[in-house]
Amino acid sequence: MINLQHKKLEVWKKSIVLTSNIYEITRSFPKSEQYGLSSQMRRAAVSIASNIAEGAARKSAKERRRFYEIARSSLVEIDTQLEVSRKLSFVPDDKLSDFDDRMNHVFAMLSNMIKKTR
Repeated sequence: MINLQHKKLEVWKKSIVLTSNIYEITRSFPKSEQYGLSSQMRRAAVSIASNIAEGAARKSAKERRRFYEIARSSLVEIDTQLEVSRKLSFVPDDKLSDFDDRMNHVFAMLSNMIKKTR
């Protein structure tokens, strides 16, 4: 793999862990959700790390900020999808408390990056 700057970003590393957590949790979803909620959550999770990486590679601050905003939006998307999953009893409440802490931390890190990218 290429040794690029985004791999040094703590927020990128945490988003990779979050993505693997989403993959783990969606494995237990009903088969009927394989192409529905499970697939959507996985795509949104991958989008977070991907947009952080793409933003970090951009030359202009405006472009970087936009990709970081997209990453943060994907995180918000996952938050909603986890809530739907909880309501449908696909995810037990005890597993969601771990996600809340991690997602709040990544959200704060991305918000800080967006604010500092001027």
